[in-house]
Amino acid sequence: MHLSLNQRIWMLAWPLLLSNMTAPLLGLVDTAVVGHLAHPRYLAAVALGSNFFMFLYFSFNFLRMGTTGFASQARGGERDTRVVLLRGLLLSTLLGLGLILLSPLLRDTGLWLLGGSDAVQHLAQDYINIRILGAPAALANFALIGFAIGTHNTRVPLKMTVLMHSTNALLDVLLVQVWHLDVRGVAIASACAEYVGLAGGLFWLRTALRPPASRETLWQPSAILALMAVNRDIFIRSLALLTCFFFFTAQGARLGDATLAANAVLITFLLLLSNLLDGFANAAEALVGEAHGKQDYQAFRAAVQATGRWTVVCSLLALLVFALGGAPLIHLLTDLPAIRETAVMYLPWMLLLPLTASAGFWLDGIFVGATWGSAMRNTMLASVVMFFLFWLCTRSWGNHGLWLTMNAFMATRGACMGWVLWRRRLHHA
Repeated sequence: MHLSLNQRIWMLAWPLLLSNMTAPLLGLVDTAVVGHLAHPRYLAAVALGSNFFMFLYFSFNFLRMGTTGFASQARGGERDTRVVLLRGLLLSTLLGLGLILLSPLLRDTGLWLLGGSDAVQHLAQDYINIRILGAPAALANFALIGFAIGTHNTRVPLKMTVLMHSTNALLDVLLVQVWHLDVRGVAIASACAEYVGLAGGLFWLRTALRPPASRETLWQPSAILALMAVNRDIFIRSLALLTCFFFFTAQGARLGDATLAANAVLITFLLLLSNLLDGFANAAEALVGEAHGKQDYQAFRAAVQATGRWTVVCSLLALLVFALGGAPLIHLLTDLPAIRETAVMYLPWMLLLPLTASAGFWLDGIFVGATWGSAMRNTMLASVVMFFLFWLCTRSWGNHGLWLTMNAFMATRGACMGWVLWRRRLHHA
């Protein structure tokens, strides 16, 4: 049966939409469980620890993006896709073990940069020491999910995320509410959930784990060099992006524990938006990558235009949801009056996010599918420069200046990437 382009987009996107909408549940459940404990320091510590791992793991998100781009292009070019997955799993295992070995240095450096009171720092240190043990599984999950998206097997990420987050939620309640392990319980739940998700992903993609036709294919020098080049560029891009989030959290911490905790609640809005839009961005990765592998530039342009239209629709929907449900969501996440009042004060900045951030999320998908790693790197670096320029101009405004800077950064990223796409489409790149 022949499907229209919009039907193909939805066939790819609906499992990813559900998967991505369940992804923030990891942060939502952690925040809700700890947010109802007796003192704000527990929520602040989980915010510091979670942002540490967001920075750390998202720095290695090239494992997901690079695997998706090369797998989708291999599929479009009718080449063996299995080697892409095997390379990704091998690299992720080695990197995950390396993170465990380097964890004391990474932890101390990260907490020094993030700041916070002594009590919060001590609790965050316990959180990091435990959750880092899940690093090999977390990075391997990037490779598995990237491969599944690139080969249009988008139900696997949905199954994996549902399995991980249901495991995390169950363990959160058990370890924190029943066994009273507070921050340590949240960390144990997160690390265990990563390994449960990995086991599920390996099972659901077991047919792709069979050895390829020859070892020479797996270790082909040109393919490995191409993989490393794209991964390097996406790594730099991810590092630059998360530097902004890291700095944002650190500045919030310097404004007090209540502001830090309120920003941790509010950043959930950005995560919800990101994960909603990533459903269509991931569909763009698969379709653009396939068209790029076939060198079919008409299909490339059609995929760009169709996924862009759906991104606009989702952005407007997110704006409506934030306007109507923002305050109730804040009250759901925490019952501490100081954090509620602070979060509601800065809620209007969340209404700008669907307008300023949506283009960047969508264009990420296009650039990943086309494996335009160097362009992703360069546009992100330019946007980071603008981030710090905006902050220098608005830092006297306190937390309002921070949120204005974040919105300006997101808008700049989308504008830079849009300009690159326009130039490359003119030259049929």
